[in-house]
Amino acid sequence: MSTDAAAPMAPSLPVLTAKDFASDQEIRWCPRCGDYSILAQMKKVLPTLGIPREKFVFVSGIGCSSRFPYYMNTYGFHSIHGRAPAIASGIRISRPDLQVWVITGDGDALSIGGNHLMHAIRRNLDLKIILFNNQIYGLTKGQYSPTSPLGKKTKSTPMGSVDNPVSPLCYAIGSEATFVARSVDVDIKHLSMVLERAAHHEGTAFVEVYQDCNVFNSGAFEYATDKAQKAESVVYLEHGKPLVFSGGKKGIRLNGMTPEIVELGKGITEDDLLFHDEKAMEPSLAFLLTRMRHPEFPEPLGIFRDVKKPIYDRAVNEQVAKACAKGEGDLDGLFNSGDTWVVN
Repeated sequence: MSTDAAAPMAPSLPVLTAKDFASDQEIRWCPRCGDYSILAQMKKVLPTLGIPREKFVFVSGIGCSSRFPYYMNTYGFHSIHGRAPAIASGIRISRPDLQVWVITGDGDALSIGGNHLMHAIRRNLDLKIILFNNQIYGLTKGQYSPTSPLGKKTKSTPMGSVDNPVSPLCYAIGSEATFVARSVDVDIKHLSMVLERAAHHEGTAFVEVYQDCNVFNSGAFEYATDKAQKAESVVYLEHGKPLVFSGGKKGIRLNGMTPEIVELGKGITEDDLLFHDEKAMEPSLAFLLTRMRHPEFPEPLGIFRDVKKPIYDRAVNEQVAKACAKGEGDLDGLFNSGDTWVVN
C-alpha cells in the first residue's frame, strides 16, 4: 500500500440549471417569435457542459437576434452591426479560457458583416457562431435580407426582390468551416443536439437556425416545421447512414455528382443511396448537400461537416509564448532597442 498522502480533490463545480442562465431582463421579442425557442434550448444546453457560468461570453451585432446577450446570465457584448465576429475574435485570442458564442442574424452576418464572418470562419477561431435565418430584416420592419428568396415582396422590394439570395451554409463551407450545421427553431430535440455538438467542437462551429419571424415573414419555413409536410421536405443527416426520408420510402442517391430522389423497394436498396460522412476532409459532398433546396429536394438538417484543423487563436498564443520565452515579449525593451534617439 502506498504511503503517499492522498492528492487534494479539486473543488467540484456547482450544479447549474437552465434557470441559472436566465438573466433578470424582460425578454422583448414579439410574441411567438422563434427566438424564444432558441434561447430556451441554449439555456438547457449550457448547464450540461460543465463550464462555470462566468466562463461564457455572448457577442452579438445588431438585429432582433442580437438582444440575446441581455437574456443570458453570462458575460455579454452587444456590439455594432456586422462586427460581432471581429470583436469575438479579439475576446477569444486574448482570453482563451472563455467559451465565446456569436449570435447573429441573416442581415447582420451576411450583409454588412459578410467580410468579418468570412475571415473568422476561414481562420478557424474557436468560436460558436449561431446565425438566426428568418429571410427578412425584422428589427427595421420587414425589408428583404441577403437570404430572402427571388421575387420576395417586401417594403423595400414592392415588385419583388431581384437579388440572388445567399446560402449561409454554402458560404460557410466555401470559407472552409470545420463545423457546419442546420436546425429549426421549433425542433427542440434536434436544435439542442446541434447546439451541444457545436459547443464541444474545437474550432469555428457555424450553425444556421431556421427561425420564424411571425410578424414580417411568417411561415417561411413551414415546410420544415409542419408535421404534414416535413416528412417529404426534410432529410435528417446522420453520420455513416444513408440519406432516407418520407418515412423510409425515399432516399437520395448520386448520379455522377448530381443528387436525385429515388424510391426504395423498386430494385433500389439503402446500399445504393448516398451515405453521409460528416468527417470527410474534402468538403465537396458537404457543399453538394447545402445545394439541395426545397421544393426540388428535401432540405438536409443536422451536421453537414465536423472536422479538425489547426485553430487560429491557439496558434497566435503559441507564437506569443515562444516570443516571450526568447525574451522578445518585452514591449518596453523593444521600443528602446536598436537605433534610438531622444528629442529634447
